[in-house]
Amino acid sequence: SGSRGGGCPAAWVGADSLLSGVFFHSAALQPPPPPPGGQPRAPPQPGGGPVAAAVVAAAAGGAGSLERIRADHERALREAKETLQKLPEEIRRDIRQDKEKLLQDARGRKEAGAPGLPQRLFRQPVGAVGQEPSDPDVRQKRDKIKEMMKHAWDNYKRYAWGLNELKPISKQGHSSNLFGNIQGATIVDALDTLYIMEMKEEFKEAKEWVEKNLDFNVNAEISVFEVNIRFVGGLLSAYYLSGEEVFRKKAVELGEKLLPAFNTPTGIPWALLNIKSGIGRNWPWASGGSSILAEFGTLHLEFVHLSHLSGNPVFAEKVMNIRKVLNRLDKPEGLYPNYLNPSSGQWGQHHVSIGGLGDSFYEYLLKAWLMTDKTDEEGKKMYYDAVQAIETHLIRKSSGGLTYIAEWKGGLLEHKMGHLTCFAGGMFALGADGAPNDRTGHHIELGAEIARTCHESYDRTSMKLGPEAFRFDGGVEAIATRQNEKYYILRPEVIETYMYMWRLTHDPKYRQWGWEAVEALEKHCRVDGGYSGIRDVYNNHESHDDVQQSFFLSETLKYLHLLFSEDDLLPFEHWVFNTEAHPLPVLHKDNGNKEDDQK
Repeated sequence: SGSRGGGCPAAWVGADSLLSGVFFHSAALQPPPPPPGGQPRAPPQPGGGPVAAAVVAAAAGGAGSLERIRADHERALREAKETLQKLPEEIRRDIRQDKEKLLQDARGRKEAGAPGLPQRLFRQPVGAVGQEPSDPDVRQKRDKIKEMMKHAWDNYKRYAWGLNELKPISKQGHSSNLFGNIQGATIVDALDTLYIMEMKEEFKEAKEWVEKNLDFNVNAEISVFEVNIRFVGGLLSAYYLSGEEVFRKKAVELGEKLLPAFNTPTGIPWALLNIKSGIGRNWPWASGGSSILAEFGTLHLEFVHLSHLSGNPVFAEKVMNIRKVLNRLDKPEGLYPNYLNPSSGQWGQHHVSIGGLGDSFYEYLLKAWLMTDKTDEEGKKMYYDAVQAIETHLIRKSSGGLTYIAEWKGGLLEHKMGHLTCFAGGMFALGADGAPNDRTGHHIELGAEIARTCHESYDRTSMKLGPEAFRFDGGVEAIATRQNEKYYILRPEVIETYMYMWRLTHDPKYRQWGWEAVEALEKHCRVDGGYSGIRDVYNNHESHDDVQQSFFLSETLKYLHLLFSEDDLLPFEHWVFNTEAHPLPVLHKDNGNKEDDQK
């Protein structure tokens, strides 16, 4: 499994013939060339290295050494057992990974900053800039959204410049441990929003900061998923919109630093990576040391583009291998559990969610197909098969007539829907066009139903902003019943769905609902120093959480801007959005440079 049919279209040859193996023959991948003069490390041998080393250490070490010998001996036996259980191609892959690591280390020593990128003619893809809205009322609303972006940006610049995020009440910087010591998350996340809003001065100062200060040589553990969607995604989009070479260089440099996360027995990446040492691990709370579906399943779009821009197929190979692992596994009821062990290649707990832990995996299957100009048939099949299983097992209708997506826990449903899950309305609508068996109308309808439910979750609060999660049980519908689910952290998913539904149906209610959200944000989240999340949306008195999330600038305000723009700005036939709302061009198969239709 994993290899898709069809050859490489003639127009795809040239600079990207490297990628043809990845897109069209993922089973026939060639290993990268061995490093000059470097020997790959052999796989661990039974009773070998570690034990001998331990004996030498014991001779020198005195007390406590026996314990060390025993631990090392057990580890060697465990490694030997794992090796003996591996298939020959897995052993070959491990050797290949070691070679890659040597290559990477050599490259890293040569110089910081991805050297040797191929020359590339930049042509701006279609729709990087759109027309002014023709309707004066819409134009006025869009101007208001731009003013909100300016308020968020100016305060970040005033109080937290160069740090990850802003604390708008205490007027200082906020650094999330998701990014380790990498700084500037708000800057990188906001680049493309500044560009499409034509905030030219701000874009210029952001670009200068990236050039001078964005540094990935940090000795700290980062979330591979968060750094990929915000930093890699933000840099890729900034490059594709502006053509500024610094963004391509930084994106590829960071992509290379993330590669050691894939050095696991299965190639399923770790969640956390120390980008200096290359050592990875998983979240301690995740089912038996598992990697998380939404994390390892949300690298695909960015890594395909990293291969496209660097000429190095390794990035795309890594994410195609994830597909191969998933396709080999049995899916309970056709569903993908949220946890997968990267060592054994087996599922962890059978929990399934289209909200947190699962969400963007499904989104990226659909978008991978769209981004390859609908040539990635494997991604397409995986997406529509998954939607079929979701409809059968997770989608339910409340007694009050609201369609919602429940969570599945080993066959039992929890009748709860997260704010994060609200993105699925837009996803179903975006995928409607390619739905099998004349189901296009059905998928649009499903999108509209989810949009309505999520709007109800906003409408049933006193602040008209939605809670983190809402329930459909005990006579309650679309309402949060637990105190720790009543917060709103400036999340974009509901507005994202309004934007997709507007673009695909032009039903005016979606703009109306979007404007209700703008008014609520202005009334309850706007403070002197920026925008803050809210602790309880059912309370009449604001209790602010004092964080202006970087995704507020990247996603929430961008989707609002697009909702009140003409359809010629980032049109769907030329762009797909990563899960942080960073637009990536469709790699068109029918012209020489693929993604680059001339403006």
